[in-house]
Amino acid sequence: MTLHVVVEADGGSRGNPGPAGYGAVVRDSDGQVLAERKESLGVVTNNVAEYRGLIAGLAAAAELGASTVDVRMDSKLVVEQMSGRWKIKHPDMQPLAEQAKGLAAGFSRVKYQWIPRAENSHADRLANEAMDAATGKPAAGRPGTAGKTAAAAKTGAAAAGKPSLPTRKPDRAAVAWTGAQGTPTRLLLLRHGQTEMSALRRYSGRGDVPLTELGRTQAAAAAKRLAATEGLVVDGEAVPIISSPLTRTKQTAQAVADALGGRVETHPGLIETDFGEWEGLTFAEAADRDPELHRTWLGDSAVPPPGGESFDVVHRRVRKARDELIAEHGGKTLVLVSHVTPIKTLLRMGLDAGPQLLFRLHLDLASLSIVEFYPDGNASVRLVNDTSHLA
Repeated sequence: MTLHVVVEADGGSRGNPGPAGYGAVVRDSDGQVLAERKESLGVVTNNVAEYRGLIAGLAAAAELGASTVDVRMDSKLVVEQMSGRWKIKHPDMQPLAEQAKGLAAGFSRVKYQWIPRAENSHADRLANEAMDAATGKPAAGRPGTAGKTAAAAKTGAAAAGKPSLPTRKPDRAAVAWTGAQGTPTRLLLLRHGQTEMSALRRYSGRGDVPLTELGRTQAAAAAKRLAATEGLVVDGEAVPIISSPLTRTKQTAQAVADALGGRVETHPGLIETDFGEWEGLTFAEAADRDPELHRTWLGDSAVPPPGGESFDVVHRRVRKARDELIAEHGGKTLVLVSHVTPIKTLLRMGLDAGPQLLFRLHLDLASLSIVEFYPDGNASVRLVNDTSHLA
C-alpha cells in the first residue's frame, strides 16, 4: 500500500473560457511517478480546469491506496480555497470544491501548497497536451504552458526569476524619504487585453469592442499573477475590483475576479478618452484627415479631437473618480481595470507631473502599474508598465 503521495495538478483554458484541459501527476515520497491523468474539457474557464485537475489527482491517489497526500499546485485560488482561507463564491467553483473535499475526506490528511509554475512543469505539460488534443494544435508560441503563458503562471512574489510586486505594507525607506503620513490607498492599475482595434493600432475610445482570443489569454495571465499576490484577499474577501464600463475592461476585470473569488464593479470615471470623429482611425489617418488639429492636439491637452474629449477633461474626470474611490475605500488596496489614458492620468497624479507625460509614457496591453495615494496628499508610484506575466 502507498502510504504517502504527492499530487501535482494544473489546468488551463485557451481563451478563459475556451478550449480547456487538465493534467495531474501522482508521485511517491521519492519523486517517482505513480500515475498520470489528463483530459480535454471542452470550453470552460482556467479555474474550472484547475479544479478538475485537482479532482483527477485526488482520485488517482485514492486508487493507489494513499493515506496522506500533499497537493502542490500553482493556482493560488484553488490552494487557498481548499485550505479554507478564501471563500468560494463563484457558482461554477462550489460543486467542484465540494467534490474535491469529498475525495480529500477519504484520506487521513491532505495538505495544500502553492508552488511556482516552474515547479509544476509535469502537470502543466499534461494539461497542455490535453488542450492540444481539444484544439488540434499547440498554443501559438507557448508550448508547455497549459494554454497560459509560462510567465503568466509564474505569478506573485514566489515566482521563480520574476520580480515580485511591492508589499502592501508601506515601504519604510520610501516613507522616510517623502515624509508621507498615514496608510495609503493602493491602486493596482491593469490595462485591458488586446482587441481588434488595438491590434490594428487604431484610436479606440468609446467604441465597445471585445477582447480577442489573445486578449483573453493576456487577461488570464494578469489574473493569474494577481491571484498569487499577497494582500488581495483579506479575511476571505477579495479586494474591490473596479472596471471601466466598456466590454474590453469588464472582460479583463472578470478574469481577475474569477481568479480572486471576487466580483466586478464599474465606475464611469475610468472609461477611455472619447476620441470623437477619430474613433477607429489610425494615427496616420487622423493626421491626414485633420492635419493642423491633430498636430495641435499632440501638444496641447486642452484641445479635443473633433466631437471628442480633451485630455484636460479626462484628467478632471479621472481625478474625480480617484477621489470618490479613496473616499469609499481609503487605506485599502483596489484593482482598477481601465485604459491607456485613465491609467496614465493616475500615474501622472502620483508623480505630480504635467500633461506631457501622457505623450511620453508607454503602456502595453494587459500591463500592470501601481500608485499609492496617502491621506496627507503625498503619493508614490511603485510600478509602471510591468508585463513580466506575459513574457
